[in-house]
Amino acid sequence: MTRREAVFTGVCTALVTPFEKSGALSTTRLAECIDRQITQGADALCICGTTGESATLSVREHLNAVDFCCKYTHGRVPVLAGTGANDTNRAIYLSQAAQDSGADALLIVTPYYNKTTQAGLIAHYEAIAAKVDLPIILYNVPSRTGLSFTAETYQTLAMNPQFNGVKEASGDLSLVARTRRLCGEDFAVWSGNDDQIVPMMALGAKGAISVCSNLAPKTMAQITHLCLTEQFREAAELQQDLLPLLDALFSEVNPIPVKTAMNLLGMDVGALRPPLYEMGPENLAKLKNALRGAGLLKTA
Repeated sequence: MTRREAVFTGVCTALVTPFEKSGALSTTRLAECIDRQITQGADALCICGTTGESATLSVREHLNAVDFCCKYTHGRVPVLAGTGANDTNRAIYLSQAAQDSGADALLIVTPYYNKTTQAGLIAHYEAIAAKVDLPIILYNVPSRTGLSFTAETYQTLAMNPQFNGVKEASGDLSLVARTRRLCGEDFAVWSGNDDQIVPMMALGAKGAISVCSNLAPKTMAQITHLCLTEQFREAAELQQDLLPLLDALFSEVNPIPVKTAMNLLGMDVGALRPPLYEMGPENLAKLKNALRGAGLLKTA
């Protein structure tokens, strides 16, 4: 079997989708976000994932966001395109369009709401892989989808080298350990939870696909790079310093807090798409305090 090379190592920023006041996609703000991320050390970018409010983007908006990100990034860092859906045919369509736009890899979440069996998962992903040539990163986030991979399903899919690895956001470190044992060194695992980067990388993960790096790309890159050089104590200290901010960023459903934080910091990424709603006053105060504590927001 051909040995896989990880699509990226280090930190990949799960980009928010900026909107204009009219509610339309703002490519101007998206370009600013991309430039800031690359300048401050992000190793890769993910467009139209959960943090990018993909569930409320129209098909045209989704295609335009992926196309713009790929072309504007222009090979400076790898671009992962979120192309998952709870309809296999829709996921194939989005994946083929992302390939045509020049994406470097696809991030494909398990089918939500419809859900399926483990055999159905294998069939779903194999059907998509048969229609595209790009590396595919599986995405396991059962808190969102009500469905989780098993390590044995990872093992079956890992037999196809097109499946590059998995973004693991289950919070189940035992699943990560079993996956690493069954799938081998070249089937990459990335942390999908910002508060678990260090323990997951201690188990062999290659980095993280991060929400917090929208705000602090330098620090998130530093944490992952320290882990890649087995400096886990130093990485753990940085992660612990960030815990108040990480807690605040997930005090309400992602991406409500991170998008609120970016607007507070003057990045002007626009409003949230309904049904996502503005933060409650108690959690908003918590977020502001955490941003001040992290040195990102000046004390008023």
